Amino acid sequence: MSEFLEMGGYGAFIWPAYGAAAILMAGVLIQSWKSMRQREALVESLRAGRRRKPEEATEATS
Repeated sequence: MSEFLEMGGYGAFIWPAYGAAAILMAGVLIQSWKSMRQREALVESLRAGRRRKPEEATEATS
């Protein structure tokens, strides 16, 4: 097992690189998730506004 972790003497370089890549991928995942939630909220607000407009138009003509 220690041979695998040492990776032929390059383990000190390889494992931190894997760790940095994992942290970056987690950051991208979190950023994408937050962006998706913001865009879904924007779509919902636009849909709600579109639903209200015909109602407002009928009230304005009355």
